[in-house]
Amino acid sequence: MFKSIISKFTLMLAATAFVVGAWGTSASANSMMKTHLVIQVSTDDPRTQMIALNNAVNVQKAIPGAVVEIVAYGPGLGMLTGKSKQKDRVMSMALSEGISFSACGNTMKKVAKKSGKMPALIDGVKVVPAGVTRIMELQANGYAYVRP
Repeated sequence: MFKSIISKFTLMLAATAFVVGAWGTSASANSMMKTHLVIQVSTDDPRTQMIALNNAVNVQKAIPGAVVEIVAYGPGLGMLTGKSKQKDRVMSMALSEGISFSACGNTMKKVAKKSGKMPALIDGVKVVPAGVTRIMELQANGYAYVRP
């Protein structure tokens, strides 16, 4: 009987150690969660653009202090112009803390060459030399990456 009690005690001790160890691993994984995110927008699909904006807001709600940058290039650049259906929302988000918008300079030059004028960007949007290289730069600096 004494051996049975010792065996049960040993088993309970091992189970407790396992649970505490697993909890510690989970807690350290959460503390290592990235708090910087880059979201790629390279499509003119309004639904996908809306998802990108929703992702940015949801991340900020879930991770207080998170930094989010939305990088638009190619057909996605339209989201950051005055003609965008998302214009008011983008402007509002660009003025909030922690969310920024970058427009691809290469795409802007191609649009200007084709149309004869540079696209008018929404206030608060910055121009980067190239959208793809901006995403690469941010990822090299530890940003998580999402493409909706």
